[in-house]
Amino acid sequence: MASDEILKAVFPLLEGTDLAACMAVCKQWQNIAQDDYFWKCVCAKKWPSTCKNSPPPITYQKLFKTFYKRENNRTLLPPRISLQDLEFYIDFWADGNLLFSQVVPGPALQKGNWTPPPGISPEYKLTLPVKPQFSVPYSQSVSVSVLVARKDTNKVASVIHDATFDYIERSSCRALAYDYLVISPAYPFVSGIRAWIALLFIEDGDDGDIDVFGIEMDFCDAANSEEEVLWLLDMLDWK
Repeated sequence: MASDEILKAVFPLLEGTDLAACMAVCKQWQNIAQDDYFWKCVCAKKWPSTCKNSPPPITYQKLFKTFYKRENNRTLLPPRISLQDLEFYIDFWADGNLLFSQVVPGPALQKGNWTPPPGISPEYKLTLPVKPQFSVPYSQSVSVSVLVARKDTNKVASVIHDATFDYIERSSCRALAYDYLVISPAYPFVSGIRAWIALLFIEDGDDGDIDVFGIEMDFCDAANSEEEVLWLLDMLDWK
C-alpha cells in the first residue's frame, strides 16, 4: 500500500509521455496510472481551459493521447480516379486560327512516357510531345483551352478556358498560360488553385519564331505528384 501512495504522489508531477511510459512498467502501475485525475493534471499543463467549469466530453487520458502531438505527415489515400479514366481535349489558337487540336488519353501524360530535352524541371508535370511540331511567330497571340472527360462517369470538366500565353520564360524555353480551376460546390473551402500550361519550345533565331516540341501541364499550387493531381481533378466541377 505504501508504494501505491508514493506512485499517486509522483504521477501528477509527470509529463504525459512519461505517464504513458509508466503504464507499461507493470500491472500495478498501469492500474494506478489509468486514474483520469493524473491525466487531468497533464492536460492542465497543456490546455488549462479544459479543466475549468465542465470537463471535455472525452476522458482526459483520451484527450491527451489524441491531441498531444499533431499528425503532420498523414498518408494520402489512393485517388478515386486514375489517368486511365481520363481524356484531355487540348486546343491551341493563334490569332483566332486553330493551331493544334488533339484528344489526349490520360496515360499519354504519365511521367516517364517520353524524355524531354534538357531544361525540363524534375517536379511532377503532365507532359506530352507535340508531333508534328509547330511554329508560332512572336507577333501572334496564342491561347489555349483544355477540357477533361471521365470515362467512368461520362462527365466533362474545364481545366483551362481560353487562357493566353502572355509570359515567355526564355531561360527554360517555356511560354506560359494559366487559369483558375472551377472546383465542385461540394468543396466550398477549396479555391484559388491554378492550372498552368506551357509550350516547350526551341527558339529560332532567324525569324523570331518559337518551334514547339512539347506541352507541359501542372498544378503546382496544390499538387506535385500523380496521386495529388488525380485527387485535385476529382474535385473539379464535373458536368
